[in-house]
Amino acid sequence: MKRFNYKNILIGFILVGIFQSCNEDIPEVATLPILVPAKLDENAGTWKTVLAINSGTIPVPTPQPITSAEYQAELQELIALTGNRTNEQTASANFWAAGSVVRWNEIARDLVTKYNVAPVVGAPPNPNKPFANPPFAARLYALLSVAQYDALVATWNFKYQFNRPAPSSSASEIQLIGSSTSLPSYPSEHAVVAEASRKILEFLFPSEKDFLQAKADENMLSRKWAGANTQSDLDAGKVIATSVASVAISRLKTDRMKNASDPNKTYLKYFNINETTVPIPWQSLEIPERPGMLPLYGLVKTWYDSTTVYNYQPPPPPTVGSTEFNKDLQEVRKISDDRSREQWRIADFWADGAGTYTPPGHWNKIAQNLMVQSSFSEVRMARTFALMNRAVMDAGIICWYSKYKYYIPRPSQIDPKIKTATGIPNFPSYTSGHASFSGAAAVLLGYIFPDQASDLLRQADEAALSRLYGGIHYRFDNDKGKDTGMKVGQLAVAWAQMDGAN
Repeated sequence: MKRFNYKNILIGFILVGIFQSCNEDIPEVATLPILVPAKLDENAGTWKTVLAINSGTIPVPTPQPITSAEYQAELQELIALTGNRTNEQTASANFWAAGSVVRWNEIARDLVTKYNVAPVVGAPPNPNKPFANPPFAARLYALLSVAQYDALVATWNFKYQFNRPAPSSSASEIQLIGSSTSLPSYPSEHAVVAEASRKILEFLFPSEKDFLQAKADENMLSRKWAGANTQSDLDAGKVIATSVASVAISRLKTDRMKNASDPNKTYLKYFNINETTVPIPWQSLEIPERPGMLPLYGLVKTWYDSTTVYNYQPPPPPTVGSTEFNKDLQEVRKISDDRSREQWRIADFWADGAGTYTPPGHWNKIAQNLMVQSSFSEVRMARTFALMNRAVMDAGIICWYSKYKYYIPRPSQIDPKIKTATGIPNFPSYTSGHASFSGAAAVLLGYIFPDQASDLLRQADEAALSRLYGGIHYRFDNDKGKDTGMKVGQLAVAWAQMDGAN
């Protein structure tokens, strides 16, 4: 993935603020149009939340009447700000007007890219520099999107409860960026997303505290420069975000992820791994040898019904050395010996290895493109991300459970003459994480975007095949992983059919 210093990027306009943290580069962001939602989703305040958020317990103050001196003073502030905007303030207002949900998803993907670097072998864990590997990333994207979604559902509830009109409807002198809207302005959806996202990402990336605070401040200020929100709109949004983020972080602390690295290798006993159960067990091919990645990630708390998710466990793989196993091994070797240019392209396109935003991030980018093209509202964007990312994480959980349960070696461990086209992941082979993540994402997105369903499934097929073409997975890894992921994706579809948003 190409890497840039944000300070040197021209994205159609000059970005304001510092897009650099800890003096290290993170990738460029996309040029996006100003969001003009196709639907306002007026009933979104009644949609089902993930964390069972009760809006009645959130202490959002009743706004001042629009005729009050306090509110009139806020309008005068916007008149002055919009009438004297600098070029940088205009650029910032345009940038964030594309939608806070997608912009904070981009920031999350950028941070995953920056931290997706394996630590030095033998180094003690450093909470200030987490290893943003695919399971970590899937968990981050899920938690972030859930916090955004639940907070926005509460926001829509309060918007239509108080029904304060947009500032420009009360003060025509405001020089608005973007089109006028009938969506009530109190509380500000941008402030809600900015503050909730900041809190979630800061918890996971504590070294990025200053960077994230600067981005949240810029996001909120941009709405005043745009003439879209008063300070009281923003303040009310922060109240909602604080309440919801607290609930989300509490879940984060108790989801069993802290046990996933398993430095004492208790997973060997848990899964009864020995020479009888696995004739040729998986071993790390890294030099120096590194412990397997997150052996107990398969026990992390799922988002959808855990009993159902674990019922989707794939069947046992072919026994190492069996005729069926050797047939698939020989296929990997044949591709390795004569890999076509198209197979190289596919393997590279879907590699999503170290220094990238990982396979779950790849599907977040795909989802973002579809939602922007469809002009989804902020709350509908957050809903889509939350539905998909929960499915992607759950597919990853059952995938990791299978990996360490069956402990199948990688193809090149059995046949060292296999030449891989990408890095060899440091965990067992069965099933494929790429295939699992992709199957779940494609099914959910295909439900949201039915006219794109066949193409999304084609992309999932290609993502799975990319691991065979790369020489790091057997075909049975990919087939069973994708099948399992698709079943988990159907769980997300079932949720979507009942959440009140259709």
